[in-house]
Amino acid sequence: MRALIADDDKSFAMTLSELVTSSGHEVVGVVFSGLDAIRAYKRHQPGVVLMDYKMERLNGLTACRNILSNDPSGRIVFLSGVADGEHFGRDTTGAVGFLQKPVKIAQLEALFATLESQHEK
Repeated sequence: MRALIADDDKSFAMTLSELVTSSGHEVVGVVFSGLDAIRAYKRHQPGVVLMDYKMERLNGLTACRNILSNDPSGRIVFLSGVADGEHFGRDTTGAVGFLQKPVKIAQLEALFATLESQHEK
């Protein structure tokens, strides 16, 4: 699966990129703001965006809404250090998932397996 990573913590974003690659998936881009995520999404059309919910310049929620308004089939997974992802209001944002930081490779593999099985249906 082709993944775009958007996180304003550059160290975390690069580590996540390595995890995604080591789990057998392609990273089409690593960006550090919501605005760059919107631009990169249009350019690369990834299968999934792994996006930090709370970024400095343009947050993940706003970027998610923008991406999904242009491509309703887009799949966004929010990343956050907050333990409970349910408070994001998944129904209103359109995000398909949530991963708590720090992300473990087993979580990523489970996420990708779920996304791939949904795509096959």
